[in-house]
Parts: sequence; C-alpha cells; structure tokens
Amino acid sequence: MAGSDQRPAPAARFTGEQTTTAYAIAHIRPETMNEDILRYIETMQSTIDPFGGRFLVHGKEVEVLEGPFPGTVVMIGFPDIESARAWYASDAYQAILPLRTDHIAGEVILVEGVPLDYDASTTAAALRAVAGL
Repeated sequence: MAGSDQRPAPAARFTGEQTTTAYAIAHIRPETMNEDILRYIETMQSTIDPFGGRFLVHGKEVEVLEGPFPGTVVMIGFPDIESARAWYASDAYQAILPLRTDHIAGEVILVEGVPLDYDASTTAAALRAVAGL
C-alpha cells in the first residue's frame, strides 16, 4: 500500500513479542445509500472468509468520548497481518472496492494486535529506557 509504514508495532519493536491477530479498521462517512454500496456490503463476507476474517464491528453507532468523530467504524479481525494484507490485495476485494470508494469517504488501515498477555507497562518501561527517561 502506498505510503504505508512498515515499522513493527511498538510492542514488537521494543519487547520482541509477536502479535496474535491483525485488524482492518475503516473510519467511514457514508452520506447516502445506493445500489453500489448495498452490493459492496452484500459481497464483503465472501471476500474475507477465505482469509479467516470476521467482522468485529459493523453498522453500529459510535459513542464519541473525545474530539470530533464524524461517521462510523468497521473492524474486521484476521488471524495475522499477512492474512489481512492478502485479503485487501485479493482480486475479489479489489473488484468490489470501487463500489465503496466511489461513494463513501473514509480511511482504512491495517494494524497488528498485541498478544493476549500484553501489558502496557512493559512497553512503557522499554520506551522509557529508549528515551533515557
């Protein structure tokens, strides 16, 4: 993906831990419903299934606690970052992608998750050491 940052996530960079999952997260701002968007939604499941993906958040209202946040969120979980990348680059997904991008403004990111036993204090300690604080 153009402009993507290929550095490891902070937990992996500073502690050597491996992540266990990955996520595709979309912040979208739909304005009007149309046939293309409905076809995109109807077809999405068949594009993520071959890569072990599953919807974690889809079509739910967001509760904004801080700052402006127009729109909504879609989150899809994958077994690993390679599966998430392969899904996004797949012929099946690329074929339907314009059905969304032609009608809905938004951003999409892929991000690795942290292990189930992740502890943020370990990352804070590593960041503190790297920063000399």
